[in-house]
Amino acid sequence: MNPQTLRNIVIVGGGTAGWMAAAAFARVLGQDYAITLVESEQIGIVGVGEATVPHIKAFNQLLRIDEADFVRSTQGTFKLGIEFVDWYRTGHTYIHGFGQEIGHPYGLLPFQQYWFKARKAGMAQSLDAYTLNSLAARRGRFMTGASDVPPDSPLANIAYAYHFDAGLYAKYLRAYSERLGVKRVEGIVEQVQLDPGNGHVRSLRLRSGEEVAGDLFIDCSGFRGLLIEEALHTGYIDYTHWLPCDRALAVPCEKVGPPTPFTRSTARSAGWQWRIPLQHRTGNGYVYSSAHISDDEAAATLLANLDGRALADPRPLRFTTGRRRKCWNRNVVALGLASGFMEPLESTSIHLIQSGISKLLELLPREGFNEVLAQRYNDQLAFEFERIRDFLVLHYNATERDDSPFWRQCRDMSVPESLSANLDLFRDSGRFFRNASEMFAEISWVQVMIGQGVEPRGWHPLVDRVPDADLKRLMDSVAGTISACVDAMPEHQRFIDRHCKAEPVSF
Repeated sequence: MNPQTLRNIVIVGGGTAGWMAAAAFARVLGQDYAITLVESEQIGIVGVGEATVPHIKAFNQLLRIDEADFVRSTQGTFKLGIEFVDWYRTGHTYIHGFGQEIGHPYGLLPFQQYWFKARKAGMAQSLDAYTLNSLAARRGRFMTGASDVPPDSPLANIAYAYHFDAGLYAKYLRAYSERLGVKRVEGIVEQVQLDPGNGHVRSLRLRSGEEVAGDLFIDCSGFRGLLIEEALHTGYIDYTHWLPCDRALAVPCEKVGPPTPFTRSTARSAGWQWRIPLQHRTGNGYVYSSAHISDDEAAATLLANLDGRALADPRPLRFTTGRRRKCWNRNVVALGLASGFMEPLESTSIHLIQSGISKLLELLPREGFNEVLAQRYNDQLAFEFERIRDFLVLHYNATERDDSPFWRQCRDMSVPESLSANLDLFRDSGRFFRNASEMFAEISWVQVMIGQGVEPRGWHPLVDRVPDADLKRLMDSVAGTISACVDAMPEHQRFIDRHCKAEPVSF
């Protein structure tokens, strides 16, 4: 390969991952690169609804997408966090709300350090009362932020994400990409042709006989991993020991009432059920362990716990949680399900696509392929997968549930050493330190550890220097400010109706 000719990027597979990659490459790389996406209408995409995390706003800003148009076009709603029902124990509920911090810092310490002592002394409310997103989610309120408030107001910078229809999102990004010059090729890949010298992918032969050549190939072919695994035999690291769910059933149902500004995750006897509210319907699914429940039993459980009438038969998915040993191998970079799969418990799938795209753009070869770039890319993606893995395992392992073999297995299993160290530190004195640029911040870890019943034995010694009267005033002041801010926010449905209501859809 001539070092100067790395200008032809071929994306294999459409769906969310493929069209996100195409859109980002077209926007950032412009006309200097030829971008081709190969997909087939005969091959469906995974997903009937998607929940995201706030990082996606940065992706949309990169693409210069108008938020209201994007939400309308994808039948979207807004998301302030995730409600977890029955995870710690049956009947217990908590919310993991997005945001920068709980309450606001006081002195040198984060707010929750003072909350630990105040709660023990009976001077504090639940953690939700001090977190704007969590309280607003419970009250069904939403706004994107206010420009007419002081910079330190909780309303000045509200963290939020979206729920949207995955099929409509891919369609939206396809139209966007094609406007920027991305070429779409309809066809099924029948043969991957490798260079006999360096083992790189040279071209794709389609069933039609057409040959698609490229310099850099992006594998968005889903669980199959057409290029990264079937052609290059990269290998897979299995996380099933820690995340035992290996199947899912997904089904949309009629919406009932206004959409909640949060995703709901309800623990079941052999896994958990998701609920994603959209403007035109509600997405639902049961993620479960096939070793603990049959497919028919899982389907019956899912269908018995829908808000409204099912709009289709449950769609089955089989998966192995884990990641590729290399997400960048030779001249192939895997994105989306082809790179690995972290079950959708904390809505990380689209973030991992986005992260893979942004890191690839940061490390894009200037000429040819240098292994040092691929190694750094793989190290960064491995770190991100492993930290997300630890966060997900926390939900399963920190539980008092003892009502089924599945939950007893999760409660009693060994956990990764990195997670064990974080749990030990938090149990000592409620401390958590973010590891470099990992996805989930301190606020997320603290909310989930408290929500899952991980209790610190004490708090930072500097907290004891604050008089009880001042501690009480701090709790009351922050709770009052958060409550007043939430009261000033409109209802979620009213916000949608005013800014981004979609056209009604009939089923």
